[in-house]
Amino acid sequence: MNKGAFLLAVVFLTRLPVPIKDKVDDSQLNQASGYFSLVGLLVGLLLAFIYLLLQSILTAEVAVILTLATGIFVTGAFHEDGFADVWDGFGGGWSVEQKLDIMKDSRLGTYGVAALCLLLLLKYQLLVSLAEHGYWVCIALICGHTLSRAMATSIIALLPYVQQDTQSKVKPVVQSLSNHARVYLYGCALAVLVVFWCFDYFSIWHCVALIVSLTVMRRLCVTWFNQQLGGYTGDCLGAAQQISEVVIYMVCLAIWR
Repeated sequence: MNKGAFLLAVVFLTRLPVPIKDKVDDSQLNQASGYFSLVGLLVGLLLAFIYLLLQSILTAEVAVILTLATGIFVTGAFHEDGFADVWDGFGGGWSVEQKLDIMKDSRLGTYGVAALCLLLLLKYQLLVSLAEHGYWVCIALICGHTLSRAMATSIIALLPYVQQDTQSKVKPVVQSLSNHARVYLYGCALAVLVVFWCFDYFSIWHCVALIVSLTVMRRLCVTWFNQQLGGYTGDCLGAAQQISEVVIYMVCLAIWR
């Protein structure tokens, strides 16, 4: 495990005060992408702990709201921002250039606001529904944050990057995914499924259902991004993460109901 690359992944995906002493180069950026699912696992564990703490003294609905708020605070709404920008750009732009310009704009438009509100409402309702089944909501949070980041990051290997770094408001971590990074990225995601399978929270078919659902969603996202931009941007990866996180909650709810 490359400690420097892991810390860089933490800094990029969260707002945790982690010091980076050495100068960041392309090699470290490339390696950091392999730890995105591990960072997602840490975020998921933190949110699961927060939920367990809050639900012991508050109602499930309030605990879910505060847990979602904690996730937004810890990540700086990094992925939510990308999700909203994608809907603004794809909904308001006609040409690729117009879409990219809109996505770079720090202001939010009607498409982005509406999409973000619906996203948060959907997350809230899914997690509240999962809370009715006991502590399984914690498992959904851990899976959601871990697997969704693996899915979103894997898109890097399937599409070209279409926005110049000098134009982008946030530079991408990498523009290619190395084999070494893929091993860590997928390994962490699969390890989470194996652990929950070993503790009988998931059957083998439940694991397959999650993997197939994410694979289908990745294909849909790749097709969507390719049709709209001919590639991906950092905002597209954020949108893919948010969409796949919701899909995971949906699959978990279907499994446990």
